[in-house]
Amino acid sequence: MFNLKEILSVTLILFSVIDVLGSIPIIVDFRKKLGKIESEKATLAAGAIMIVFLFLGERLLSLFGVDVASFAVAGAIILFLLGLEMVLGVSIFKHDNISVSAASIVPIAFPIIAGAGTMTTLLALRTTYEINNILVGVLLNLFFVYMVLRSSNWIENKLGKGGTDILRKVFGIILLAISIKLFKTNLIL
Repeated sequence: MFNLKEILSVTLILFSVIDVLGSIPIIVDFRKKLGKIESEKATLAAGAIMIVFLFLGERLLSLFGVDVASFAVAGAIILFLLGLEMVLGVSIFKHDNISVSAASIVPIAFPIIAGAGTMTTLLALRTTYEINNILVGVLLNLFFVYMVLRSSNWIENKLGKGGTDILRKVFGIILLAISIKLFKTNLIL
């Protein structure tokens, strides 16, 4: 049974975790390096990852002997490196021989859109909300992600080079902070 309140809650929770607006500088940066991003492919890949993880996440991780906290720490390290790239203006990830299709999936679909934070959030949402309401929330977020990916060129033009550079540095710092929080929250000493 669909519940509007649950759908709204799930949608807002996922929206804040996915933070596609905060990822605009990363998306613009990748589009600059690669020429374009395949919005449809990135959105479908992120959606497939989220839905598979919603249903099979804990089992998949346990199959590899990995717990959710370790998975989140690994995702935090990737986000940290992406944040460093943005703040320092250096390239840590090699982009020379990468195809647009591959870049649309890694790192755009995973870990930026459907990263460790999104996946652990999906597992947590399962304990509180009905699965059909979670699915609707995922689909609404995927629609918004698609719209942002699709309009990244327009967004960049509106911001200009200076605006994009400032946004990239600011969100690079935010991405570093999110990665450190994910790391701290999931690190077991």
